[in-house]
Amino acid sequence: MSFFLDLLAGGWNGLIEYLSLHVITCLVPAFFIAGAISVFVSQEAILKYFGPKTNKFLSYGVASVSGTILAVCSCTVLPLFAGIYKKGAGLGPAIAFLFSGPAINVLAITYSARLLGFDIGLARAVSAVIFAIVIGLIMAFIYRREKTKGDEQTFANLEVDPETKKLWQQLIYFASLVGILIFASSKNWIGLGIAFVVLGAVLWKWFNKQDIKYWMQETWRFVKLVTPWLLGGVFVAGILKVLIPDSFIAQWVGGNGILANFIASFSAMLMYFATLTEVPIVRAFMDMGMGKGPVLALLLAGPALSLPSIIVLQRIMGWKKTLTYVLLVTIMATLTGVLFGMLIA
Repeated sequence: MSFFLDLLAGGWNGLIEYLSLHVITCLVPAFFIAGAISVFVSQEAILKYFGPKTNKFLSYGVASVSGTILAVCSCTVLPLFAGIYKKGAGLGPAIAFLFSGPAINVLAITYSARLLGFDIGLARAVSAVIFAIVIGLIMAFIYRREKTKGDEQTFANLEVDPETKKLWQQLIYFASLVGILIFASSKNWIGLGIAFVVLGAVLWKWFNKQDIKYWMQETWRFVKLVTPWLLGGVFVAGILKVLIPDSFIAQWVGGNGILANFIASFSAMLMYFATLTEVPIVRAFMDMGMGKGPVLALLLAGPALSLPSIIVLQRIMGWKKTLTYVLLVTIMATLTGVLFGMLIA
């Protein structure tokens, strides 16, 4: 009975921690950005950079470095991914964006270099960019016969013409929203206040009540799509932390062999790492004898995947594509860890 209560406590603690640390500062701004993309960004604009017929160097290049701008975790990026995917973005560029959002975080990579070593920080940065492109290309190839469909129902119901807003007005509008996300995540209250003032001025000067109403409707649609599954996944991830103690993981990932790297990748996939929190956790594992190969594998798989994000992804693009994405991330993280372990041996 006590063990069962410990599991429930682990799930509850994980849920409370997530709600207190990430919902207001990360997830809520992401929902508003996703709603804004759905309403105010034309399908043609999405297809210009992320469409299946867009020049691959442009689409994958933009998608693969998006994480340098958005310092988000694997769960916060989900509404943003859902927004561009349902607007008709090609599967490959959308997946590259999905991976790069949490993986290519400048703060996390810099922190990794300082706390874990320059070699690991550099390897993480380079591998993350390559991962985003390669995984996106593979996903696009596997599902090349499936047509990309935009969210036509949204515009049929909302009757909003995104072209009524000038490009520079949209840029300021979205910059203020992204600024709120970034400044809230980094707890830069001055920057956050400025971003809110800019957003308020933009809404007052260039938006009418109908625009804001449709924006709120789409934001709420993404909240209903993502939140129930996300919170359920966070609760289960908290239970897994009780079931899988740190000592057990460290015991099996002490070397640089393929098994150690696979265990690190697979374990990271099941756990949830908030932005930056994976670095001190990995530092503790290294102090307990974790090999550098498994360290890199965990740093690549952990921020990009989590049990909550996997559960939500299947709602967005189905189990088939979700499991393919999970398999690709796990395999590539494992092989990259093995190669890195061999290079530094």
